[in-house]
Amino acid sequence: QVQLVESGGGLVQAGGSLRLSCSVSVLPFSTYAMAWFRQAPGKEREFAAAISSRSGGITRYADSAKGRFTISRVNAKNTVYLQMNSLKPEDAAVYYCAAEFSPSSGRTYRGADEYDYWGQGTQVTVSS
Repeated sequence: QVQLVESGGGLVQAGGSLRLSCSVSVLPFSTYAMAWFRQAPGKEREFAAAISSRSGGITRYADSAKGRFTISRVNAKNTVYLQMNSLKPEDAAVYYCAAEFSPSSGRTYRGADEYDYWGQGTQVTVSS
């Protein structure tokens, strides 16, 4: 059973930063491509950032996240991170971590339906 547990959400002022963490209970973690999605009230879940398996050498971002968000992974800790800087009120949402078994390195996935495993989400609130 693959379990994903997000943490690090909270309330931050516009222009501030947060770092989200996602701890994954699967071995070997390095064989999983990872991603962050977000869902604001009344809106569909949308892609934010993705990172390839293995060394995480390939990353991909939504246009809204480029230049402000950074996804990274530490395989030794079974953890993926999302560093969010220059936060805006429109970044407020529940952020979800997702995992997909991907033993071949170099692939990232943007579609929510491409991920088999999901966390419970962590709330990010940005005050203006």
